[in-house]
Amino acid sequence: MIVHVCERALAARCVERAIVATDDARILEAVRAAGFESVLTRADHQSGSDRLAEVAATLTDTDVIVNVQGDEPLIAPRTIERAVEALLADAEASVATTCEPIETIEDVLSPDVVKVIVDERGYALYFSRAPVPFPREAARRYGSLAAALEVEPALLALFRKHTGLYVYRREFLLQYAQWPASALERIEALEQLRSLEHGARIRVVEADEPSIGVDTPADLARVRAIIEGEISGQ
Repeated sequence: MIVHVCERALAARCVERAIVATDDARILEAVRAAGFESVLTRADHQSGSDRLAEVAATLTDTDVIVNVQGDEPLIAPRTIERAVEALLADAEASVATTCEPIETIEDVLSPDVVKVIVDERGYALYFSRAPVPFPREAARRYGSLAAALEVEPALLALFRKHTGLYVYRREFLLQYAQWPASALERIEALEQLRSLEHGARIRVVEADEPSIGVDTPADLARVRAIIEGEISGQ
């Protein structure tokens, strides 16, 4: 899975170098055996972005750091490019990330699928594992959100899935890593809330194509089937 992420990251035109940051020697060895670069980090990081910052501190010749999470083997190279372009074009943003439509009721209700709410200017207002925004009247009308989504599938358009990708200004990332985990970050187990709680602007752009974050065995099975289909179709 990590090798697929590396391949897709390096396929993005704006990416000059891909480094797998890990605290597991087995991952380090597997990545290097596949011909990619990996760095062993401390094991006590609170989040992936904190781990990223440890490596970013050594990269003094770059201003922008892309964090592609290791559970995103289907991330589109063009999605990475869009996020980088969005950050570079927005002096107010410290971070850029991506989102995509949610197409199933199961994904709306799943705490493993992170939802994002975006303001009129394209900045993130909040990220949550809960179904947000919550269509109160529809849920009241049908007795529950699940029932409302069954009867009115158009409600799915209210929800956006957050894709596991961040583009940081390096200076901000190093500052981020100096802050302790925030209250909402701990409650939701979502590292991006630390940035929002400190007043940072996160630019959210549309992903180029859908991706599947591998959080469960079912996700893994879906991704394996897709990748095997791509290979057999070549």
